[in-house]
Amino acid sequence: MLNVYLKSYNKVIRDADVKLFDDLGYDDILWIDMFDPTIKEKRAVEEFMDISFQTEEQIEEIESSSRYSETEHAVYCNTNFLMVTGDSFVAEPLSFVLSEGVLISERNTELKTFSDTARKLQINYRMYPTGFHILVSLLEVRIDLDADTVESISKQVAQLSRHISLDGTIDKEVLKRITILQDNNMILRENIFDRQRVISSVMRSDRFPNDTYPRLSMMLKDISSLLSHADFSLDRLDYLQDTALGLINIEQNNITKLFTVLSVFFMPPTLIASIYGMNFNMPELRFKYGYPLALLLMVLSASVTFYIFKRKKWL
Repeated sequence: MLNVYLKSYNKVIRDADVKLFDDLGYDDILWIDMFDPTIKEKRAVEEFMDISFQTEEQIEEIESSSRYSETEHAVYCNTNFLMVTGDSFVAEPLSFVLSEGVLISERNTELKTFSDTARKLQINYRMYPTGFHILVSLLEVRIDLDADTVESISKQVAQLSRHISLDGTIDKEVLKRITILQDNNMILRENIFDRQRVISSVMRSDRFPNDTYPRLSMMLKDISSLLSHADFSLDRLDYLQDTALGLINIEQNNITKLFTVLSVFFMPPTLIASIYGMNFNMPELRFKYGYPLALLLMVLSASVTFYIFKRKKWL
């Protein structure tokens, strides 16, 4: 599907027909948003803009030269936008091409970043005279959403920390939650770092309008703050994981200690019972109070053991 944003009166032609390009020129178009495009639509845009789109493999490569590159007639910019799926994140690869002041975006998923940017464009289209300004605005909106995600993870970590502090017990679900938050935080951090590389590459370019560079510089500062915040959350999760493992070890030690004490309690009575259970001719066996006396010895031996343990504060 093609969504074509025209410069005149901020007009948007949604699900545009490829025949539209026969009646338009570069100066008429501001942004061509290709949402899950067909082969026919991609070829029509390539022919109209006289460019070649990158392959999926090139878009997903992580090398710096693959994330941002320039040719004589076009600027290529690739990045990933995160999507929330349940308790985890999925990175959606995106490709942007700038040619003749027109922005061409290619994506396969509906993203809030694009809908928010389109809404801003329609509200105040005079602020977006070129496709370069739209790309900068897309990155700004995405960084704002990344900040919300970082803040959300930070709140989840704080709630988990309070739960561990108040409850004092650890189960499988708590450890699973810590692991999920660690994975999400690392994915988010890598994604923000990818955005930092792209914007740094843009800052070194002389293709963009002069009024966009202060905004790009501010975005780099925001990204540095987000990375610091993400690192703090990751350190806090590591601390929570160490705390959880420590509580588990304490609980296991208490259980082991309980079984050890119980085994020591029953060791003297077991010894007495074993002795009197032997088939020997023992004088005590002919004593009519021998059975009660054996029971009394067992109780006394266990009581003495308990007294010694309490006095040495082993219990």
